[in-house]
Amino acid sequence: MAGTDKRGRDRIRNILPDIYLGRWPTGRLNSITDVPGVLVHTQSIEPDDNVHTGVTTILPRPDWHEYSSFAGVFRFNGCGEMTGSHWLNETGLLCSPIIITATSSVGEGYRGVTEYVYRHHRREGGEVDLFLLPVIAETYDGFLSDPARFAVTPEHVMQGIQSATADAVPEGNTGGGTGMICHRFKGGTGSSSRVVKGYAADGNGVDYTVGVLVQANYGLAETLCIGGVPVGRILQREGKLAAKPADEPEPRKDGSIIIIVSTDAPLIPIQLQRLARRATVGLGKVGGYGNNNSGDIFLAFSTANKVPVGDVSMQSKPGFNDFTPAERVVSMSDNDTMNGLFEAAADAAEEAIYNAMFMAESMTGYKGRHVPALDLGDVRRIVEKRL
Repeated sequence: MAGTDKRGRDRIRNILPDIYLGRWPTGRLNSITDVPGVLVHTQSIEPDDNVHTGVTTILPRPDWHEYSSFAGVFRFNGCGEMTGSHWLNETGLLCSPIIITATSSVGEGYRGVTEYVYRHHRREGGEVDLFLLPVIAETYDGFLSDPARFAVTPEHVMQGIQSATADAVPEGNTGGGTGMICHRFKGGTGSSSRVVKGYAADGNGVDYTVGVLVQANYGLAETLCIGGVPVGRILQREGKLAAKPADEPEPRKDGSIIIIVSTDAPLIPIQLQRLARRATVGLGKVGGYGNNNSGDIFLAFSTANKVPVGDVSMQSKPGFNDFTPAERVVSMSDNDTMNGLFEAAADAAEEAIYNAMFMAESMTGYKGRHVPALDLGDVRRIVEKRL
């Protein structure tokens, strides 16, 4: 678990060690990268005071260009974008890195993934070895970062794919979350994980990991709850949520959140859709309502089944083509045994949002607009005596 930041920011478990965040233990890093094979990279892009944006890259497996992962998407509210989601709903297959960035950078994300494939995965003669519809998700950072600068480039995206690691995900003002706002405090990137004991097909015990990464950019200050405590309402009552002057601009009334859920439990696409829905429980516990102008889009994927992609699949069966049905053996969990995974996804989503806010730092950005970080001293004072 990450140590105390030198500027006083820290993850929620270090600020509130007695808080209850569900009954399942965390993974070693308490990060989405606790799921074996999942790799992440975050890059902030801040060339000057008017630009605070970035890119978060998630590789579902190191060999994503050879093997797809089963996946499912859930749209809680649709005022947002996740490219490739139609194909995910059609086939249940994730065959792309997941890029999370700003609204104005979706095109650069799409171009970056596509260009990476053309640079690194072409056959002789120039053909590409795999079918690809890149998965690019966004939330809006235009209050603190000038979107007209188009600071994210395809090169940044390609660098993220090449640099992704299994290290703990950096949190707060980092990656695609660099300029994001959550419950009117500084938001950003957060992550968490849970470990659920289960059984493999042979009857032997096995630990399954559920990891979550969020890009949190939504909500009103007064609806913020932490560990069941209405922190936002208490701060409002104490006069610590001062209204902005009438001539001072304000972020949109609600923003968006992207939640990525990963697991090594053997789940098929319809089960992963169900798992993705449970992230809504975690979001609701923190105070998100899925408001009309909020993009709340969740994707869950499993690393348990390796599904050969496109040409690789055809090459593995000489004489077969796309008109000859071919059996493929996959593993899946019993639907009647999934409650622990559901709880783990909800709890990890809740904690990931807290970590994004607790690790984020105050920021002054585009046009001198300022967004404060959540005061962790106030949070400790309010929450500890109510636990």
